[in-house]
Amino acid sequence: MHNDRPRRLSCTEQIGRQRANREAKCCSVTVFLSTLTPKFYFALTVTSSFISGLIFVFEWWHFRKYGTSFIEQVSVSHLRPLIGGAESSPPAPAAFPAGDGESSRQSMPECKVWRNPLNLFRGAEYSRYMWVTGKEPLTYYDMNLSAQDHQTFFTCDTDALRPSDTVMQKAWRERNPQARIKAAHQALELNNDCATAYVLLAEEEATTIVDAEKYFKQALKAGEMIYRKSQNCHSQSPQHEAQLRRDTNVLVYVKRRLAMCARKLGRIREAVKMMRDLMKEFPLLSMLNIHENLLEALLELQAYADVQAVLAKYDASGKMSTSFRLPAAPLCFARHNSQTCNISLPKSAAICYTAALLKARAVSERFSPETASKRGLSTAEINAVEAIHRAVEFNPHVPKYLLEMKSLVLPPEHILKRGDSEAVAYAFFHLQHWKRIEGALNLLHCTWEGTFRMIPYPLEKGHLFYPYPSCTETADRELLPTFHEVSVYPQKELPFFIHFTAGLCSFSAMLALLTHQFPELMVVFAKAVLRLLWPVSAPSVLASS
Repeated sequence: MHNDRPRRLSCTEQIGRQRANREAKCCSVTVFLSTLTPKFYFALTVTSSFISGLIFVFEWWHFRKYGTSFIEQVSVSHLRPLIGGAESSPPAPAAFPAGDGESSRQSMPECKVWRNPLNLFRGAEYSRYMWVTGKEPLTYYDMNLSAQDHQTFFTCDTDALRPSDTVMQKAWRERNPQARIKAAHQALELNNDCATAYVLLAEEEATTIVDAEKYFKQALKAGEMIYRKSQNCHSQSPQHEAQLRRDTNVLVYVKRRLAMCARKLGRIREAVKMMRDLMKEFPLLSMLNIHENLLEALLELQAYADVQAVLAKYDASGKMSTSFRLPAAPLCFARHNSQTCNISLPKSAAICYTAALLKARAVSERFSPETASKRGLSTAEINAVEAIHRAVEFNPHVPKYLLEMKSLVLPPEHILKRGDSEAVAYAFFHLQHWKRIEGALNLLHCTWEGTFRMIPYPLEKGHLFYPYPSCTETADRELLPTFHEVSVYPQKELPFFIHFTAGLCSFSAMLALLTHQFPELMVVFAKAVLRLLWPVSAPSVLASS
């Protein structure tokens, strides 16, 4: 029978065929490369430089805007799962002694967003800024947090029993400002004593502080009346108790904003009195940070003794002076080897930097870096420098705004403690107080950078406080407007792919320039490179040339 199956090739024949195929491919490559002209190499290098330049620009923009490398992010998120690699986060650096690290990490505070105690008025200040500049000063995230605050402060379960409060409950959830204002007017038509409606109109409809103050005075009159009624019946049921809490929130909010109106209109002593009375009347509401409003007003009055008295009450960590010694413990992040440390964070940058300002005031007028370097620092100067270092460690973003190395924007309605948003809010209101004290900014300029020499690894260990949180940049980008360049600490190193694309762009641009200037020489160079890549075809390439 005839056998139709193909004959199996021997090993020698298989090797011969493979060699013939390889030589055929090399010959085809040789023929193709021999036809290339200097113009092709020039076009190739120019195109490579242009494409790598575009990638470099995009990488740089993405890093400046989001703080990460786009190529690296795509590689980790999409390519690694396809390849089969498992995402594994690098282990956290060992910032604490063995055995104490886990408990220390658990005790560290998380990044939490707080309401700005000195937040501006939307209608009278934020909206006016937008009308003049055409830029939106508030982010959607910030305004959404405010909407949640308003629903928490100004609503309760019994609102359904009152038509005006039902309308206001919907108004606080509205995204459109005009719809909110319209709903507030509807609530006033149903009940002329609806305090929350006046609050909304004061915040968003009033275009001047004077108009806002008028609305708040009407809100105060209505709020006090409702508050007295709630006090009389708050023990009857849990619903009445919730209503009393809501009415208390409204009354405190209105009185505080009235004090802020008086401060903005120049009636500072009246504002100070209103703030002090409010703090005495509602001492349990210290979490609202009314003392920060009081500090700023007292600084405007230059009542520094009163400022010191307020700091003595609220600056808990400042009371733990360097003379207080603590044993080695999980919470003692500042100084090891039986040195002193502060384990309690101050409440805000306002407290930290105000304490530093008062210490600087005692020595700044006569302070001279040249004189201090010759004779050494006095005790008062050492205290001032340590206070500045303490403040800078708490929030390292503030000095650049106080020294006007970075431009300010309107502060957001919410801030992140130790973040850039808090620095903007503090400097916006307190820069004038630093300028008023002669030599204070000069002392700050000479000493603030010394803080970073004491904190070589700020995200791993602190000097006086907890290590600097790593989550501030992301939250600050959500709170601050897009046209503001967010301050980042510590400064991030440029990602590898930015260096790579920049080098590739520069190298290909240099090759394009050399090819344009010395075409024949670059062709010889290219063929020499090809000889290294394809040694079999190199003789043919050289022969064809």
